[in-house]
Amino acid sequence: MSPPASSPARRRSLAEPFAPPAERNPLDRRVHAAIARATASVSPIALLLATVDWAGHLALSPGKRMELADLGLAQGRRLLRYAQELAATPPGSPAHACIEPPAQDRRFSAPEWQAWPFNLMHQSFLLAQEWWDAAAHGVAGVSHHHEQVVAFAARQLLDMCSPGNFLPTNPVVLRTTLASGGVNLARGTTHAVEDLGRLLTGAAPAGTGNFVVGRDVAVTPGKVVCRNPLIELIQYAPGTAEVHAEPVLIVPAWIMKYYILDLSPHNSLIKYLVDQGHTVFCISWKNPGVDERELDMDDYLELGFFAALEAINAIVPGQKVHATGYCLGGTLLAIAAAAMDRDGDARLGSMTLFTAQTDFTEPGELALFIDESEVSLLEAQMAETGFLTAGQMAGAFQILRSNDLLWSRIVGEYLMGERAPMNDLMAWNADATRMPARMHSQYLRRLFLNDDLSEGRYPVRGKPVSLSDIDLPVFCVATLTDHVAPWRSVYKLHYLVLAELTFVLTSGGHNAGIVSEPGRPRRSFRMRTRPAGGNYVPPDDWVLQVPQTEGSWWPAWSAWLAARDGERVAPPALGAAAAGYPALEDAPGRYVYEK
Repeated sequence: MSPPASSPARRRSLAEPFAPPAERNPLDRRVHAAIARATASVSPIALLLATVDWAGHLALSPGKRMELADLGLAQGRRLLRYAQELAATPPGSPAHACIEPPAQDRRFSAPEWQAWPFNLMHQSFLLAQEWWDAAAHGVAGVSHHHEQVVAFAARQLLDMCSPGNFLPTNPVVLRTTLASGGVNLARGTTHAVEDLGRLLTGAAPAGTGNFVVGRDVAVTPGKVVCRNPLIELIQYAPGTAEVHAEPVLIVPAWIMKYYILDLSPHNSLIKYLVDQGHTVFCISWKNPGVDERELDMDDYLELGFFAALEAINAIVPGQKVHATGYCLGGTLLAIAAAAMDRDGDARLGSMTLFTAQTDFTEPGELALFIDESEVSLLEAQMAETGFLTAGQMAGAFQILRSNDLLWSRIVGEYLMGERAPMNDLMAWNADATRMPARMHSQYLRRLFLNDDLSEGRYPVRGKPVSLSDIDLPVFCVATLTDHVAPWRSVYKLHYLVLAELTFVLTSGGHNAGIVSEPGRPRRSFRMRTRPAGGNYVPPDDWVLQVPQTEGSWWPAWSAWLAARDGERVAPPALGAAAAGYPALEDAPGRYVYEK
């Protein structure tokens, strides 16, 4: 196996040294780490600053306060009229709601919520939600970040107090409890005790035993053809008599196990590509521990992407490689592609990005957890542990979608007593990974806080890269309801890359929108190609101009790849022992099993 192009020590001497502030003062680090442990890594100073900024400017804005008072009085009148209409309406007849829930809010959609007094309860809650949304936004002088933090905190507190979360105020739970004689509560208690036990012992969630890696998921045949301290490279066995001459390399994010792209056979993107005649390679990242705490973004680039590319060049010599990156793996791929084009390295034939951000100025609600104060606490905690735990990341994502991922689950499983059936995507989501301390600090600071990549400051091998240097056909997929990489943020690639760009906006979220196999119901996408050097179209205009296509986007991507590699050849051998890349063992390899 060929060594990486440059050692970490050499790279760091060429680039500006990166040292997180948490490493510079041991006493501060210990104090900040203790605070992080006590607050689940949520910075109390960040919350305090946001609250003071909002409350102070609100106190100095009598006009805004008058608007809020008028809104409160108007809401009170609306609620009173609604109560009067309810009193005058025969039982069972609906009254005209004084406020409708947001389209995505399904908490009060059951007919039981239209009965007294639950209709008045949920209408009061929705009015309070409307008032606090108005109070949090539009206060003159408040910074945008602080405004978003206050609005988010208010929404979280309101969601916690929703009448749907409690037995006495949830009519659906009450009806079920009466009908079953309380059996639902007994089942829910059993579920809660079981989940608590699994949490305390570190066991996987209930039902994940039905989706065992290598038996039920990650079963597409292949061989590990390269292994180093950071990655295993899997080459998949051909599924057709002839294959496209140019192989596909998949670079998944290392905040996830790679097999989200190789779930069950029916929804495996890797199997689909193999069956379409593509030779597919995929990186499986090592789950880092304390020993890997010093791995940085340069290591992920050199020992990850470039090491995999060298192996593919040896196994399939003389062919361009169609590189594909998912989420953070896509960001890494964009960095690598820019560096390669800058240096005259023409080994790539195209670049595909799945839900990958390259401009981090508007990264969505995830940015609420990423400011200087929050990052300093994370860095201090990671300096002691050596990594960011899977639980910390999972907790942040749960808070972002608390209605869907937290409260609805508590109501469904613990009050209704209905355990949601586990599926392969949920089981994969529970198989979480860690993040090395140095890499994650670099990622947060250089990309999220400083936006070095889109502004041409991100260094690779001692020199900054520019995404405008990329001269490859680009296929970019964003998902409509993505909370991790909002589609408008992903869309910004249009003004960073001048090359031909095919943009796809598909239904679904960050994961379910990508795992979108043909035949799956209620799936659709929009797709348009902007020619190289074409004019910029704003994202909202783009949506209005591009027609919607029903079904999966997978066939469109496979056809796009095939159009850039029409030649069919005999499949390459699995590995190339003579070149130093023997077939080491069967897929899915070893690293995917690391906990």
